[in-house]
Amino acid sequence: MPIQKSRRRLGLFPIAIATAALAGCGTGAKPTAPSGGRKHLSDPQTTGALLAIAVKFNRDYSDNLDGPVWDRWDIASQAIISRSNYLRRHTECQTAPGPATIEGANPTSNGYWQVHYSISGYQFTDYWHYQNDLWRFNLALSNPSAVKLYRLPFAAYASAIGCNPSN
Repeated sequence: MPIQKSRRRLGLFPIAIATAALAGCGTGAKPTAPSGGRKHLSDPQTTGALLAIAVKFNRDYSDNLDGPVWDRWDIASQAIISRSNYLRRHTECQTAPGPATIEGANPTSNGYWQVHYSISGYQFTDYWHYQNDLWRFNLALSNPSAVKLYRLPFAAYASAIGCNPSN
């Protein structure tokens, strides 16, 4: 049975989701305290945890909660565009792809997991891997065209996606 990603826009709900994501709630993350008193989050290395995280990731993306989306990227993906630039682009040029239905996940031979989902009947595959005790999204494998767009200066990016920011 597919996991349905619902889209909600009720009052403080988006703020609650963002707060929960930053706190590691709802993703199966369990805080532990390493030396130095800083909390370390970890995700169970299970298919179920990956599917739950993918549902939340796609919901956040669809609802333009872009901080938690960028935070789930792996180190290589985060090196493509800074968090502040990613947030600026998605604030000034919001996307609304619609709700995603997560259909399943399977391991690949190169250590990544494919997460299959659909939006409005179109099929997509994202690539995830387990890195430093967390499930991490890989942008270059999942959406190579986005990598090219994020490397453009902001004005060229906005023009390429048909956005006319007010600033």
